[in-house]
Amino acid sequence: MNLSDQLAVTAGKMPEKAAYIFQDKETSYQELEGAVRKFASRMKELGYKKGDHIALVVGNSPYFVISLYGALRLGLVVIPINPLYTANEMTFILRNGDVKAVITMDVLLEKFEGIKEELPDINHYISCESGSNEKFEKSTLHPKLRSFTQLVQEGSTDFKGPDLMDDDLALILYTSGTTGRPKGAMLSHKNLYSNAKDVADYLAISGEDKVIAALPMFHVFCLTVALNAPLMNGGTVVILPKFSPQEVFRLTKEYGTTVFAGVPTMYNYLLQSGQENTDIFSDMRLFISGGASMPVALLKAFEQTFNVQVQEGYGLSEASPVTCFNPLDRPRKPGSIGRSIVNVENKVVDEFGEEVETGEVGELIVRGPNVMLGYYKLPEETAMTLKDGWLYTGDMARMDDEGYFYIVDRKKDLILVGGYNVYPREVEEVLYSHPNVSEVAVIGAAHEEAGEVVISFVVTDNPQLTEENLIDYCKEQLVNYKVPSKIEFLDELPKNTTGKILRKNLRDKVTN
Repeated sequence: MNLSDQLAVTAGKMPEKAAYIFQDKETSYQELEGAVRKFASRMKELGYKKGDHIALVVGNSPYFVISLYGALRLGLVVIPINPLYTANEMTFILRNGDVKAVITMDVLLEKFEGIKEELPDINHYISCESGSNEKFEKSTLHPKLRSFTQLVQEGSTDFKGPDLMDDDLALILYTSGTTGRPKGAMLSHKNLYSNAKDVADYLAISGEDKVIAALPMFHVFCLTVALNAPLMNGGTVVILPKFSPQEVFRLTKEYGTTVFAGVPTMYNYLLQSGQENTDIFSDMRLFISGGASMPVALLKAFEQTFNVQVQEGYGLSEASPVTCFNPLDRPRKPGSIGRSIVNVENKVVDEFGEEVETGEVGELIVRGPNVMLGYYKLPEETAMTLKDGWLYTGDMARMDDEGYFYIVDRKKDLILVGGYNVYPREVEEVLYSHPNVSEVAVIGAAHEEAGEVVISFVVTDNPQLTEENLIDYCKEQLVNYKVPSKIEFLDELPKNTTGKILRKNLRDKVTN
């Protein structure tokens, strides 16, 4: 079984059930299944076959859902790309990923016009309408240009796809590229299906659920947890084109949404915007946090304000992505990413790959049906990351005596101060506990004597707060070598489109 075939099964069982809601319009499973078949049939007529690579450069919309499931039905390999990427970033992925067709929004056509000469292997650009056909009509991409709407309209619902094997390649997810060139994690049909099913079962997502998809669909967190998992069990996906606290509040009230998945930054924005609307989430069944560790102070403030509980989990692109989650049938542990989900095994090891004692810090490694096939065209990188069936995550963690895991920090973010290990998250947790600190990020900076020192960047809503105040606050709770040597105040922290803090940008700020 694979995701697209599962959609057909669900559509057969509950044809009139709403598969998704977009801009206050409901689309049934039967309608979605029909569009998926039509898309797949027309792509086949255009010459595309099993194993060909296509890029999906589209924001959160029905275009994304239909294209993804339609391409998978035909056996195509999908490469989702952030629509906000620069032309240079796009070019690298399109060339490296051997892309033959691009599905994108009409407002982005100009970007592709500028790089079309560098992409001779792309046969078609399929344009999704944003409400105006001006860009389409004036585009210089003709005769390679096609209309998405027309393409689907001309397709056939009688389409039957090729036989697909579990280990056939389905998706290539390029890492965000915050350091060096992005790498393409190759995910099979088995990887995607197994993780969507295991997540849906673990979190008890059913046909009664309405899941808000506010994270970018091109990112694997949203892709699996807020799109594939609910569609797996007949749930309804409430699609947000772009995250907005007020829109989340509106949709929650309008449609009685039951599940929200977001990164800590989103929870911070919801907390700041919802102080006068604290009962808005009274019917919400499940809040999911991932993508980055959630500061305990933020976790507790959100839960106390809205009288809800947030379940934190963990994942990475290379694992499709979910490996751990706080279980629903036993107490949640603040600060923990939870326990291994069903069919996935996690453990903490030392530099020799040997499992460490309970409570000790080491590298988190993972194995299961969700673990990637490898990195596209990067056999050496693959060999360094996949060893004896285990995926080495690069995250430092510890496990308690009940099997709950705690992320300490990224291996590469470790700060060495005079030979002592300092994990940024430990310092960040202290600063987050200060009542006037809204956001914080900690990095290491080179130092002649100590090797490195701790530098902190803080966002505050209190202009009276000083660097001296915060350093004194840290001294009360941290050993001296962990106390920041410098604290810089910013209006906001640099983040990528999923809300993850870009530490590389902060390091560049220090070195420049």
